[in-house]
Amino acid sequence: MSETTVDGLLAELAALEDPKMRAVNEKRGDDHGVNLSKLRAVAKRLKTQQELAVELWATGQTPARLLALLICRPRAFGRDTLDTMLREAGAPKVHDWLVNYVVKKSPHAEELRVAWMADADPVVASAGWALTSERIAKKPEGLDLPGLLDVIEAQMKDAPERLQWAMNQALATIGIEHPALRARALRIGERLEVLKDYPTPPNCTSPFAPAWINEMVRRKEG
Repeated sequence: MSETTVDGLLAELAALEDPKMRAVNEKRGDDHGVNLSKLRAVAKRLKTQQELAVELWATGQTPARLLALLICRPRAFGRDTLDTMLREAGAPKVHDWLVNYVVKKSPHAEELRVAWMADADPVVASAGWALTSERIAKKPEGLDLPGLLDVIEAQMKDAPERLQWAMNQALATIGIEHPALRARALRIGERLEVLKDYPTPPNCTSPFAPAWINEMVRRKEG
């Protein structure tokens, strides 16, 4: 079918562009105006197609790469390929989906987590911190949680935005999931005041770590 060719899909995605949505997305660094619900519907129709996903990624276009991440086979990518993809991801949404939808499902996730945490590029390091938050919540054995809090306390305040967000998530996750460290996580959040004044819509949880921790603990404890 013509619509399942790369050119056909690029044309289909271009037809889904909304200038108003692009303007909103560009404020966050995402260079596209495609409604993500409509993009997911395209992915649902295509189902898993690894070769097509690779071709879509190679176009370099953000909507095509987002679609690629939805139809790919995460375990089919090698460690070095995933590393390259992260470094060329560009748009924050592509970076986020790559980490959450692909790398987290990869057998190379832990090796990449360790390597990315130590990377000098703050955007790459932010991916390492995102994977670390996943481990803090689901498989904390072997992690030095007090040591992570030391790093967060020393570096989060002045970290570049995307790295700061990822470190803040790790701080909140430690506070939510590990009661023995909750008081310290709350103290760090209160002292650093990172994202304290972040505009939060009604009925949404603030990303300010103390507020986030307290709200999630309240929900968990009923």
